[in-house]
Amino acid sequence: MTSQTYRKPVRKAVFPVAGLGTRFLPATKAIPKEMLPIIDRPLIQYAVDEAREAGIDQFIFVTGRGKTSIVEHFDTAYELETTMSERGKSLEVLEPTRVSPGNLLTVRQQVPMGLGHAIWCARAIVGDEPFAIFLPDELMIGSPGCMKQMVEAYEEVGGNLISVLEVPHDQVSSYGVIAPGAKLDALGGALTEVTGLVEKPKVEDAPSNLIISGRYILQPEVMRTLEGQEKGAGGEIQLTDAMARMIGQQPFHAVTFAGRRYDCGSKVGFVEATLALALEREDMATEVRDIASRLLK
Repeated sequence: MTSQTYRKPVRKAVFPVAGLGTRFLPATKAIPKEMLPIIDRPLIQYAVDEAREAGIDQFIFVTGRGKTSIVEHFDTAYELETTMSERGKSLEVLEPTRVSPGNLLTVRQQVPMGLGHAIWCARAIVGDEPFAIFLPDELMIGSPGCMKQMVEAYEEVGGNLISVLEVPHDQVSSYGVIAPGAKLDALGGALTEVTGLVEKPKVEDAPSNLIISGRYILQPEVMRTLEGQEKGAGGEIQLTDAMARMIGQQPFHAVTFAGRRYDCGSKVGFVEATLALALEREDMATEVRDIASRLLK
């Protein structure tokens, strides 16, 4: 394949949202964890907004049982909108929740076999196009957003890209970790060649402290790699293992995200994100700061 083959525009995004959210029970017994709000927007909304900013217009949700409310969130709420209009209330707040018909598609992951398997479930919709992946648990806050930064990098080098962040070395065992190669001058040095990937390595075996941070742009060939992928760490089909097999066959780079990441898959990270974003909002920052100060005393 030519280098131009690896530069097709990224128009599709896959959102693996089939997880059970057990760390947030009992809140997630009947509500998908992706619908838990950071202030007044559910996590999935932040991810979709980030995708739109990057020019992505087709959203593929890999769902499971009990996840219908995620799709309904992006549907037209006729009764709600009619009632609001009759009462003279603006519908502007609902504008981000509207997705054009045909641009939101769902596929079921019937058995929880890991992230790699969830992505593979979307293979028929992805087809032969490059695609983005968003893990909604990872709330990425930046200007521009993480995926827009990645698309800008993709336009420079094409191929496969992953977003990375630097963490303390003793924390690497919780993440996928890259083996970094040469740094590129493009984008202010934020681009690094990837020479290897390891999923949740032991601290002493980690090739770096640069972790994969929940955003990817991958070429469609990864689906064929996942087809025969054996189970890896945790007894699951790991996306990291499939990507590692593609290194050397296609261009592979990491983009160091210029922004903040909040791990909203953990309770502490969820609270941190809520507090941090509340302190940045003009409509509540002063009150929230006063509340925090009072509680800290």
